[in-house]
Amino acid sequence: MNVFAKFALALAAVAVLFGCQPTEEAATSGAIKAGFIYVGPVGDLGWSNAHDVGRRFVESKIPGITSVVVEAVPETDAARVIDRLVNEEKCSIIFTTSFGYMDDTVKAAEKYPNVTFMHCSGFKQAPNLGTYFAELYEMYYINGLMAGALTKTGKVGYVGAFPISEVIRHIDAYALGVKASNPNAKVYVRWINSWYDPAKAREAALALTAEGVDALAFTEDSPSVIEVAAEKTKSGTPVMAFGHYSPMQSFGEDVVVSGQLVDWGVMYEKIFTDFKAKTWTNSDIFWKAKEGAAKLGGSFAEPVNKKFIEPLKAVMIQTPDLGKINAYDLVLARYEAVKAGTFEPFTGPITAQDGSVKYAAGASATTGELLSITYFVDNVVGSIPSN
Repeated sequence: MNVFAKFALALAAVAVLFGCQPTEEAATSGAIKAGFIYVGPVGDLGWSNAHDVGRRFVESKIPGITSVVVEAVPETDAARVIDRLVNEEKCSIIFTTSFGYMDDTVKAAEKYPNVTFMHCSGFKQAPNLGTYFAELYEMYYINGLMAGALTKTGKVGYVGAFPISEVIRHIDAYALGVKASNPNAKVYVRWINSWYDPAKAREAALALTAEGVDALAFTEDSPSVIEVAAEKTKSGTPVMAFGHYSPMQSFGEDVVVSGQLVDWGVMYEKIFTDFKAKTWTNSDIFWKAKEGAAKLGGSFAEPVNKKFIEPLKAVMIQTPDLGKINAYDLVLARYEAVKAGTFEPFTGPITAQDGSVKYAAGASATTGELLSITYFVDNVVGSIPSN
C-alpha cells in the first residue's frame, strides 16, 4: 500500500471515529448514512426485528449505504435520539419506525431542513418528511378466516398494543375474517398499552384463555402469546395462535396456524433507490400484499402450517362469490385475490358495535377511512379506551 492510500485510509478512520459528514468524494460516489430508530429491541422477534431485517437487506443490496441503529427508544425520547443522529452521526436520512414518534419527527424535519426523514405508520408529511407503511390488514383478515373456521368454542382472542387506528384496523380485519367463516364467533380484545411487554402480553393471553378463547392473534413484539398457546395445548387445552410481523412458527410448531409477515426490505429498497437517484418525494408509501410488502404465514416457507391444512379442508364455508368452499381453499383464494388487488376485506355490509352501518353491501372503505378508523365491528367484544 503506498503512502497516499495509507493517508486516505487514516482520514477515513478519523471521519468514522468522529462521525464527520461524508467527504465531497464520498457524497458524489453515492455514499449514504442512514439512521434507524426502533421502539423495541432488535431481538423482539416482531416489529423492530422485521425492520432490522429490511435494513440489513438493503445494505447488502445497494452499495454505499451504511446505517446507525438506536433500539428500544421510548416514544417520549425520540427528539433527543434524532438530534444525536443528525448532529453526531451526521445521517442524511433518518427512519423513525413507530407511530408515537410522529410529532417529534415533524418537529425535527422543520428543525433540520437538509435532512430527509421517513416516518413509519404516520400520516403527517413535510417537504423533507415522507411516510411509509407495510399494511397487513389483508393478512389479518385471512388469519381471521382460519381462526373462525377452526375455533371450537366460538371465542377468538386478540391481544392489542395501543388503541390507535393501526391496531383497531387490524383487529377489525381479523374480526371480519372470523365472521366470514363463522358468523356466530366473537373476537375478545385485551389491551396491554405497550408495543413490547412480554409479561403483559402473557398475562393478557392467559386471561383470554381463561374466558374460553381457543385462538389468539396479537399486536406485541414478542412470542409470548404463542408460548401461552403452546403451554395450554401441551397441558390438554388446545389453543391456536397466529404469528405477528416476523416468523414465529418455531415458537409453537403445533399451535401456530399462520400469521402476517412483513417484508420491509422491498420498501427500503425503493426508498433508498429513489434517495440515491435524487428522485425521492414525500409521497406516502402504503404497500400491501399486491406490492409484496405483506405476506401470509407463520414462516416464510409456507402460508399455512401444514399441520392445519386438513382441519381447514374439513370446514365448509358459504361465500357470496365462490359458493360453498372449504376453508383451506378459501384462504388460498383470498390470498391470491389480495395479491392481485381484486379483493377488499373492508367491503360491506359492515356494521359497527353500536349497530350503525359503516358500509352498505358492495361499498368499500377508502384508504383514508382505514387509516383513521376508530370503531370496532359488531362481532368484537371489548372497548376502545379513549386516549
